[in-house]
Amino acid sequence: MEYPRLDKRLQHLDSACLCDADKRLRVMDPGIRPLIGGHRMIGRARTVRCRGDFLSVIKALQDSKRDEVLVIDAGGKKIAVAGEMFTTEAKRKGLAGIIIDGGYRDTRHLDAIGLPVYARHIHPLAGTVSAIGKTQVPVDCGGVAVEPGDIIFGDDDGVVVLAEHELPGVIEAAQNIQKQEEQVIQGMQKGGSLFDYLNFDEHYDKIEKHEPSRLKFMVDD
Repeated sequence: MEYPRLDKRLQHLDSACLCDADKRLRVMDPGIRPLIGGHRMIGRARTVRCRGDFLSVIKALQDSKRDEVLVIDAGGKKIAVAGEMFTTEAKRKGLAGIIIDGGYRDTRHLDAIGLPVYARHIHPLAGTVSAIGKTQVPVDCGGVAVEPGDIIFGDDDGVVVLAEHELPGVIEAAQNIQKQEEQVIQGMQKGGSLFDYLNFDEHYDKIEKHEPSRLKFMVDD
């Protein structure tokens, strides 16, 4: 299946701004952590469901395409279903990253490979290769539902999952939020106070009086 090209504006955003833009977005639980920092992961989900056996992970890796993210629902089990060789092959094929709700091993090689990998566990014991699981099916990873082709966005703070129809509105809102935050940070670096850029007192007073209000930045749009 061919998917629309990903919006290049995603490359300049972060997961926090995406979440601020729409708090209904699917966010994987904090147990799914990046094994190396300083990377941004953006791609389409290629899904795998397995339990203690990584034969289907190999199949998904074989079938995967450039800029996809392997999203592996391993049931949260500690046993490793991927490691150095898989990650090296994923890098060679141009994948955007790997996410495992389960175990990963060979972590000492990740810096050299340079591919974003997220996992719930680090564990030296690998699973078996004798059971065929499911690929390209809806899975549960990090406590959220992931469909094949969903947009996966990961950075040091965590992983956000977006459907195609959510993307346009979220990107525009996230861009505005990020722009405002950058203006506030620049002002603070020049000696300004955070409270110079927030309607905090007004907002606090209204909330105290049970009146509707919204905390917002007082900067130019």
